[in-house]
Order: sequence, then structure tokens, then C-alpha cells
Amino acid sequence: MTTDGTVARNYIFPPADHPAESSLRAWLHHSRVLAGRQILVFVRDVPTLLQTLIVPALAMVMFKVVLGDTIGAATGQDSVYGTVPLVILVGAMFGSIASATRLNLERQSGLLGRIYVLPINRGADLTSRILSELFRIFITTILLLAVGTLIGFRFTQGIWAVLGLVAVAMAYGATFAVCTLALAVNAAPGAPLVPYLGLLSSLMMFFNSGFSPVDMYPGWLQPIVANQPMTPAIEVMRSFAVGGPVAANLTKVCLWVVVLTGLSIYPALRGYRKAATA
Repeated sequence: MTTDGTVARNYIFPPADHPAESSLRAWLHHSRVLAGRQILVFVRDVPTLLQTLIVPALAMVMFKVVLGDTIGAATGQDSVYGTVPLVILVGAMFGSIASATRLNLERQSGLLGRIYVLPINRGADLTSRILSELFRIFITTILLLAVGTLIGFRFTQGIWAVLGLVAVAMAYGATFAVCTLALAVNAAPGAPLVPYLGLLSSLMMFFNSGFSPVDMYPGWLQPIVANQPMTPAIEVMRSFAVGGPVAANLTKVCLWVVVLTGLSIYPALRGYRKAATA
């Protein structure tokens, strides 16, 4: 009964469909929404966009123009089948360094803390960053393969080989992204991540089989070059393009992915929680 004597009507509203924060459904939904945010941030960050898309494409062309004939004469094989996979992996690595640096800055600004207190699944933000990295790596790989075809890169093994090459690039890039994210949330706010990660990436970039075969390096260095993460990934991608043995190097790639991801997941989750609640 209302104040004017009329009978009030009872309106029954359906309950809001909000899954529990810790549920699988919430984790998937929140990860998708936050991944969209990360992609927008990436697209609107013009310097990072140029660094991860345009610079690797230009580097690929310059490697072919400046070093292509020299490497081809020394190794007896077209240099493009080494430099294209090499540049794809390097592009994935340097893009992940930029993302890790942005995560560290977001920790310093307090954004992680503000996200953490929202009714969002605790693992969604970290998952969204990995999903956005996969999206970035996929787009970068397709773009660089397109540029590679302009300088002579060809696929001779069919569509499954193309998918296999892209899958290897994404697996390698995602693993490196997880490692850098774990480092970013455990490093002090404002830590100089770029110089250290850039130095590591540069060493890996120049000591692999992308520029020259492993047996052309000094004997003491050959085991390191042959088994560092980039070399088996480059060799598998080369084999997917023009044919050759796949099993041994693909096994090495899978081992690196499993080991590095396994070692990085717990520090990433623990470090993210500490960074968001500090």
C-alpha cells in the first residue's frame, strides 16, 4: 500500500547474470575484454607500433640488400630463408620487451592496483596481456611473411607448412612474452628493462643459424648456438618453407617452450599479485 492508498505493483526483475570472479566463465570473459584494451593500447602507441611492425620489415629488406649475396655465397643457400624467420622472431621479442616495459610503468602509476580492486578475475589481466601478445605476434608474422615474399621467400611444402611456421613463431613469441612479463612484475618500478632485455635479445639475434650455419661458428661456440632457443625455431621455420628435417628441432622448440613457460608462470602470477597490492 502506497501513501495515497493505492496498491503498489510488485515488479520482479531477473537476477543479474554476473559469474563469480573466480569462475572459469569470468576468467574467459574478463580476459577477452581486457585483451581488447591491450590491443587498443598497442594500436594507439605509434612508436611501439612502428618498432614492432615497420622496423622489422625494413630490417628484413636491408639484410637482403646488404648481406644477401655475401651470405648466399658463403653458405651456398639463399639467405632469405634464414633472415625471414630470424626477423619474425626478433620482431616478436622486441615487441614483448615494449609490452613488459609498459606493464612495469603501469605498476609504477598505480593502474595495476586499480584494476586489482575491481570485481575482475585475479588472473584475467595477466592472461589478457598474453592473448594480446599472441594477436600482435600473429599480425607481425603475417606482415613479415608478406614482405618476405617480395624479396624471394617462398613456401614449397603446402598450406600445413605455412600454418606450422606461424604456429612456431607464435609459440616462441608467447614464451618470450611470458618470461618478460614475469620479469616486469618482479622488477622494481621504473627498472631499466629495455637495456638488459635488449642486450639479451641482441646476443640471441646474432648468435644463431639465421645468418650463417652453425658449423661456421667457432667450435667452442657451436653447441651454444645450436641449442639456444632461436636456432631450432629458425631451422624448423626454414624446413616448413623449403623442406627438410623437422622432428629434432621441433622437439627442441617444444622443450624450450615448456621449460621456460613452466619456470615463468608462477613468478608471473606471484609477482603480479605483489605488484598490484603493493
